[in-house]
Amino acid sequence: MPRYLSMIRIDENNAPAEGPSPELMQRMGELIEEMTKAGVLLDTAGLTPTAQGVRVHYEGGELSVTDGPFTETKEVIGGYALLQAKDTAEAVEWTKRFLKVHEPYWTVTCEVRQVEEG
Repeated sequence: MPRYLSMIRIDENNAPAEGPSPELMQRMGELIEEMTKAGVLLDTAGLTPTAQGVRVHYEGGELSVTDGPFTETKEVIGGYALLQAKDTAEAVEWTKRFLKVHEPYWTVTCEVRQVEEG
């Protein structure tokens, strides 16, 4: 079965300062458990804020390294989920369920892309 990477994009400037609510974390845990038991979820994690990140850029044969935060970035990858699904439609349905566990004040976008194998 194909694998899919769901990249969770957030706007760090509009995310709740206190982070996810306990209720959100409970709903997320329940969904993660369901997805794991279904054999769909292979791995998932949140990422630290961009202030703790580093960008390595290559252009014209030259490397540059920039410490975060990256102020010019509106949306950043806040986490990911690696899914194994029968097709893109199934991966998208699981991703929709992930988005729906969030409270309405969250703005989250997931980009779902199939992993190229071999």
